[in-house]
Amino acid sequence: MSEPVGVVVGEDGLARCPWGLSTPDYVAYHDQEWGRPVHGDDALFERVCLEAFQSGLSWITILRRRETFRAAFKGFAIDAVADFTDADRERLLADPGIIRNRAKVDASIANAAAARALRDEGGLDALVWSFAPDPATRPAPRTTADVPPTSPESVALAKALKSHGFRFVGPTTAYALMQACGLVNDHLAACSAR
Repeated sequence: MSEPVGVVVGEDGLARCPWGLSTPDYVAYHDQEWGRPVHGDDALFERVCLEAFQSGLSWITILRRRETFRAAFKGFAIDAVADFTDADRERLLADPGIIRNRAKVDASIANAAAARALRDEGGLDALVWSFAPDPATRPAPRTTADVPPTSPESVALAKALKSHGFRFVGPTTAYALMQACGLVNDHLAACSAR
């Protein structure tokens, strides 16, 4: 995100969060996906993986490679990724279309096994959504300065995911996951997507 300012109005006349107009890729992501509720274990697993891959990079880098990530990780089907072999790991590390970071690749495979193990406890969806704060306790941010990098809920979510064997899920990554998957609505108060 940029300087702490309010919304910006695009050529289409819609007010958006400032980052939502920075590239055409972001316009679609901002308007149609970010902050919208995401449910389903595989869908949430994809977001956990992509947020982990984003760590230390810009989100646009991941967003522009998303389809390649989906192909490389078998659509982020938990069972398929949990069953990846050493040969799959090497295939991923040789794929120039994704981020070839060994720790992040290994984390994604380990996270698939952790997500599969969660099924006995209600699944990843139930775990993640159990940390959604009451929207009534969260006033709409007026500027980007009002959007926190973490929250008590993201700290607790990260701790819970780690306790189940997940990796690359610190409080900031967990908060980004919560924003992306609609657990919190951090569209600015005057944003048309809010």
